[in-house]
Amino acid sequence: MPREQKQVRDLQEGSYVMMDDTPCEINGYSTAKPGKHGSAKARIEGKGVFDDQKRSLSQPVDAKVWVPIIERKQGQVVSVTGDDAQVMDLDTYETFTMRVPEDESFESDQDIEYLEYEGQRKVV
Repeated sequence: MPREQKQVRDLQEGSYVMMDDTPCEINGYSTAKPGKHGSAKARIEGKGVFDDQKRSLSQPVDAKVWVPIIERKQGQVVSVTGDDAQVMDLDTYETFTMRVPEDESFESDQDIEYLEYEGQRKVV
């Protein structure tokens, strides 16, 4: 799996973290003061990159967590059929089918940017 370990204190809003074995984008990060018997705790709020589900995580700031390495890639729309688009990766020339996001419309020869992680893809 393309991922790395980081300490919770090194995370920041807008970066990615694994929550429930799902890559999530952090949209909230807060810390509580250290208690009498322990280290400071961080509360991380996030949203699944590919499923848009909200998740949260509470960990000591010196704990290690997995951070997914999500690739940002360039593609070109080859054809559109209903809600699906045939897209060609501009680096590898691999073609694959992607669902067209509800609030967008694709046209042939249109350049798009997408995120990829372990076979999951999403238009940016």
